[in-house]
Amino acid sequence: MKKAILIVILLVFVIAGFFGLRFYNKYFGNNVEKDGYVLIPHKADFKQIMDSIAPYIKDKESFEAVAKDKGLTSAFKAGRYHIEEGKGNSDLVNMIKAGNQTANSFRIGDFGDMYQMIGKVTKKTELDSLHFVKDLDGISQEKGYKNVEDLKKYFFIDTYNFFWTVSPREFFAKFEDQYNEFWTGERKNKEQQSGLTRDQIYALASIVYKESGGKKDEMKTIAGLYLNRYRKGMKLQSDPTVIYAINKQTNFKESIKRVLYKHLSTPSPYNTYANAGIPPGPICVVDKNSVDAVLNAENNNYIFMCADPAKFGYHKFTASAEEHAVNAKAYQDWLNSKNIK
Repeated sequence: MKKAILIVILLVFVIAGFFGLRFYNKYFGNNVEKDGYVLIPHKADFKQIMDSIAPYIKDKESFEAVAKDKGLTSAFKAGRYHIEEGKGNSDLVNMIKAGNQTANSFRIGDFGDMYQMIGKVTKKTELDSLHFVKDLDGISQEKGYKNVEDLKKYFFIDTYNFFWTVSPREFFAKFEDQYNEFWTGERKNKEQQSGLTRDQIYALASIVYKESGGKKDEMKTIAGLYLNRYRKGMKLQSDPTVIYAINKQTNFKESIKRVLYKHLSTPSPYNTYANAGIPPGPICVVDKNSVDAVLNAENNNYIFMCADPAKFGYHKFTASAEEHAVNAKAYQDWLNSKNIK
């Protein structure tokens, strides 16, 4: 009798263990076949979620059963989700229901045009570039500007993290907060002492950034040089402004490797060979160093600069027209020797 009872108890444990193991594997066992990311839009339905996840999981039926049991068919959050090896069905469903998505990294570079930047950014967002432009245009008009291009000064070159589902307003808010944090009381005092408007500071900073190639060690020297020219009433005569003027005309489809004499008369308010004074706005998105370089410009007497062929990426500075002519010829000869046209 006792033996029969033990056998029954053993069978109960075996059966319980069998079903318990099946339950565990169904909900918590590894069901991810390969690592990857899935995108679930706001307007997705359950079939679309299944189709997105299917390539990454081993057992679609068990995932579907757990998803339905946990209510994923009617309650999910849009996003970009990381499907990690070792995760079970319950982990995946809970992640999507809670909206625990993985951020994307965005590199904001020295874009000459806000539309360029938006085109790059929206390759990693749910909304397309038309939605972003429309909403950012609205933000610019709320601030009294004309369009999204006037928001360029709010952005700094750097790498940022955003969710795939970020809205244009959420996107801009991050940069506006950074912009406001950057303009400390100390920087505002230096802004007043400079005698320049905020827009002029950003326009000069963009020239400094382009002329320096983004290298911090020459920025303050370059800023001092252009402030000298501006305060003397001289044209700034910055090649990057000519390149920008041509790019604006061609929708940034023409690559200018060398500024030629014929380019100097390009009609544009940004062309500092054709116009005196500081351009009406920045010719590119800038970094914080270039703005600080304008606010803390080097006190020098330079009014000429020329690329140094012996030290690639750097320049020769001088206050002498004669010395500049020698430097310019050496650089032109180097360009010709490299067949750069």
